[in-house]
Amino acid sequence: MEPPMDAITALGLIAGSLTTLSFAPQVVRAWRTRSTADLSLATLIVFLAGLLLWLAYGVVRGDPAIVAANAVTAVFVGLILSIKTKHG
Repeated sequence: MEPPMDAITALGLIAGSLTTLSFAPQVVRAWRTRSTADLSLATLIVFLAGLLLWLAYGVVRGDPAIVAANAVTAVFVGLILSIKTKHG
């Protein structure tokens, strides 16, 4: 039987969920309109690099909140970058 989730991990998971979900409307909008003209390519690339570094940090630290939030957000940013490269 696993021990209950501690308050610090719960706090991290809630914070990570909110910051990750805040990016979801942008993904939905880009997907529907196929337009990312208002988004800076350089910003998206730098943001993705930061997310991947945070993901690596979370893996090294063994922190599921950091890993989950940054992995999902990296997928969202990757989708937007994909749309941007295909449709501008």
